[in-house]
Amino acid sequence: MAESARDHDLVVFGATGFVGRLLAAYLAEHAPPDVRIGLAGRSRTRLLEVRAGLPAAAREWPVIEADSGDPASLTALAESTRVLVTTVGPYARYGLPVVEACAAAGTHYADLTGEVLFVREAMARVDDVARKSGARIVHACGYDSIPSDLSTFLLAERARADGAGGLCDVRLVATLRGGFSGGTVDSMRAQVEALRQDPSLRRVLGDPSR
Repeated sequence: MAESARDHDLVVFGATGFVGRLLAAYLAEHAPPDVRIGLAGRSRTRLLEVRAGLPAAAREWPVIEADSGDPASLTALAESTRVLVTTVGPYARYGLPVVEACAAAGTHYADLTGEVLFVREAMARVDDVARKSGARIVHACGYDSIPSDLSTFLLAERARADGAGGLCDVRLVATLRGGFSGGTVDSMRAQVEALRQDPSLRRVLGDPSR
């Protein structure tokens, strides 16, 4: 599908959840005004409530009903946007139909999962499809990866600028304030349960490229 035929540039799926609300609020404050943004989730009523609480820039954003258990709604959602960002977890439970719909539609996809087993399963299921459709599938755009990746990138840039050469070994020390969201706790539980049912999956955790 041609990108010009899509209704949205970016859609936040799971906009009524804890992280989804935070992301929607950030976009309302910082996204360029010409970016066409939509809010998606299972309940139109709750989506409208979230939108009503956002800054004025977001008050006219369209809301889209979609459910990870409804393949037709996910297909329509994926085909309506150039980029889909999903905060709906646990991803092992709800994420695979979403990433499959995006890969099939040629829609760029991002999530914030830290679920290694989900990422490995998604690679196995959609890599070939995404390569053919042109969809870029980007996992772990959250605390699990972004602070470490950005910090390492900036450190490498600074080392080159100072004439210190490349990096050989990097160790990140980070602090965390507050607690875990309900979605994070559910994701941890889902991975523990998967390992309990199939202990061989521990090898995947140790080396996801297997």
